[in-house]
Amino acid sequence: MKILILRFSSIGDIVLTTPVVRCIKKQYPEAEIHYCTKKSYVSLLEHNPYISKIIPLEGKVKHVIREIRKTDYDFVIDLHNNLRTLILKAFLPLSAKTKAFPKINLRKLLAVRFKKISFLPDVHIVERYFSAASRLGIVNDGEGLDYFLPEGFEITPLQAGFQENYVALAIGAQFATKQFPVHKIIELCRKSPQRFVIIGGPEDKARGEEIASACPNTLNVCGEYSLHGSALLVKNAAALVTNDTGMMHIGAAFNKKIISIWGNTVPEFGMYPYLPKDEFSIHEIKGLYCRPCSKIGYQACPLGHFDCMEKQNTDEIARDIDEKMRSGLFSG
Repeated sequence: MKILILRFSSIGDIVLTTPVVRCIKKQYPEAEIHYCTKKSYVSLLEHNPYISKIIPLEGKVKHVIREIRKTDYDFVIDLHNNLRTLILKAFLPLSAKTKAFPKINLRKLLAVRFKKISFLPDVHIVERYFSAASRLGIVNDGEGLDYFLPEGFEITPLQAGFQENYVALAIGAQFATKQFPVHKIIELCRKSPQRFVIIGGPEDKARGEEIASACPNTLNVCGEYSLHGSALLVKNAAALVTNDTGMMHIGAAFNKKIISIWGNTVPEFGMYPYLPKDEFSIHEIKGLYCRPCSKIGYQACPLGHFDCMEKQNTDEIARDIDEKMRSGLFSG
């Protein structure tokens, strides 16, 4: 059996598909699983032992259609479900069975328009991904998310004082309305006795430096490590503080204790940490008349006040971090 999985982007969404990949391979050991994703995200999957072949997408979908038509797929699982995957599937042989996951875009649109989360189903997106594999009889094994680092992967050690028992602090996000503001992070770090390693991409470096210069209990390594390097820092951390972004899901793949801070998006979209409830916490301002304002985000608050982040209680978040650190040390 040959199975093709479609998920073009992005980091968190791809990590969230990994339980489906694992369960298909474990429940159909002889199956070949091929995965089509954007070339820029291949590194997320190339060390996954359950995947036989990765088909990189670069540019337009037509560039991979010829490659995909070389294989007679028994089943195509569409975990992106957008116009491009629809076009791609149209060029598959008629014999190929396909199924897409329910994207609930209309429900999300209604929730954003009327600010009522009751429009949204109480179902994590991972379970909706599994519904796309239901025709194969695939059952969720309950073992969570996967993130595979290259064998023997190492990074340059952190400076003295930050090499163990630290909190990873992921400050990045694709949209500014998902980012906890710098002055609020500084306020938070000053209220906590913990040591924080600030992680992010090159675009986060200046913000990280501003935090580190104001807080001696922080170390800024934004832009210094690859995605795998940042993932290893999360794996080695005692806990993770993060926005609603891909690093949150990488943390869940490593079963980290997660403190998540939510801005314009809401957990009810189904993208909260895929962990047991006592392993993560959610900090959000409930009841705001303007939230959620988008299912993804904006580069600035549409109304200018940014209350969903500015009204976050840093005393509560600091206590939450300290409690999770204590419970982690006790359980260890």
